[in-house]
Amino acid sequence: MAEANKNSAPAKTSTTAVKKSDEKLPFLKRVAKWHREFRSEIKKVVWPTPKQAATNTGVALAMMAVSAVALWLFDTLASLGVQTLIDLV
Repeated sequence: MAEANKNSAPAKTSTTAVKKSDEKLPFLKRVAKWHREFRSEIKKVVWPTPKQAATNTGVALAMMAVSAVALWLFDTLASLGVQTLIDLV
């Protein structure tokens, strides 16, 4: 039974690819095509509600403030450390 399967010819599949046109579309048709594709993609976007946008903005501002304080603290400590080394030498 297994030998019969080995001898059978493999199934043929179609390997013809879709050939794209090598011609370049005129400018206005390209713009129109781009606009159609743009509109179809924009319809797929899930836009945030005003409340979500406000929350996300608040989180971003808070993270920037925390990062600024951390960077200021690190800079102050590093400056103090360098100044202490300079004073020792």
